[in-house]
This record gives sequence, C-alpha cells and structure tokens, in this order.
Amino acid sequence: MQPVVVGVAGGTGSGKTTVAAEILRRAGTDHIALIQHDAYYKDLSNLPMAQRTLQNFDHPDALDNDLLIAHLQELKAGRPVDVPVYDFTTHSRTSKTLRVAPHRVIVVEGILIFADEALRSLMDVRIYVDTDADIRFIRRLERDIAERGRTMDSVIHQYLATVRPMHQEFVEPSKRYANVIIPEGGFNEVAMEMIAARIRALLSGEA
Repeated sequence: MQPVVVGVAGGTGSGKTTVAAEILRRAGTDHIALIQHDAYYKDLSNLPMAQRTLQNFDHPDALDNDLLIAHLQELKAGRPVDVPVYDFTTHSRTSKTLRVAPHRVIVVEGILIFADEALRSLMDVRIYVDTDADIRFIRRLERDIAERGRTMDSVIHQYLATVRPMHQEFVEPSKRYANVIIPEGGFNEVAMEMIAARIRALLSGEA
C-alpha cells in the first residue's frame, strides 16, 4: 500500500510541531515517520558568520526542497533516508544525519511546505494551523531565546525584517491549498481527533 503523506503547515509559532506530535500520539508512533522542513535549511558554512545571520531564512529559497522531495519519494518507495541535522546557532548542517525509516504514514511539518507546488503534490492530506499573529510572535520569541541562542533584539529585528513580510507573501497565501484548517492548533481537541481518526482509518484500510 502506498504510504499516506500528511503535510502540516502554518506560520512560525502557530503550533505545527504540537499538531504533528498529537497526530503521532493519537495515531501511533509505530506507524508514522516525522519529517521537519527545518532540517532542510541550506548549509551556510561556506559563509562568514556575520553574513550567515543576514540571510532571509523565511524565504522558500532558504530551504533545500529538492532534497526533501527526493527523500519523500524514497520513503514512499519503501526505502529509508538520512535526514540532515541542522544547527540553528551556527546556521549550518552538522556532520550528523538522522535515519528515518519508511512507514505507512509520513508527516511533513514546516511553514513553507505548501508554497512549493512539487512538494505539495506529494501530500495526500494538507493541514494548515491557523493561530493569531501575536501568539505566534510570543512563542517564536520564547523559543529562539531558549533553544537557538538568540537575543530579544535579534528576534524582534528578524521578525520585522523577514518573518512577518515572508509570512504575508508566502505562508498565509499557501493556506488556500489546505484540505483542513485548524484554529488553536494541537489544543483543538475536536479537529485533532477527526484527523487522527482519518489516519487510523487509512492505516486499517477502512478509508
């Protein structure tokens, strides 16, 4: 049976990771492979650090979609892939990779996964997590300071310079490609259970 690919998109801090984690928890981790688009940022180790920080990480060109598409095709064909491990503190790929085995369900999570037609065409179910901009900004601020070694000033500057305008240009318009739009993200119990039920049905062959 051909694997089912589920895309989970939405703005930065919208709760995409929480939704993906809830899908795994409710549908069963034994059946699902999780791929995060963030892992496919292009390697900038050839650039000086000062120049790396000036890159627009919220534009589709910042991501290696060709590699992600190739990996999804491999997983759909029943073959494992080695996903890059990206270091957000240095804006570069590490020498490590993460082996992901093929599963009946493949969940792909990222802000820009619906903005690429070739990538979008590989998805059987497309979910958009819709969260208010102020909530998303606060979550991003907390995450980048705690997990990515950023300062408050740098997070605010990046948000105003690239995150917000790129969201308006690429992320928000991509919502029209979603099959399901979830307000409140992973905390929307009704929506999460409906999606999990759909995936369980696909896994059991009843869908």
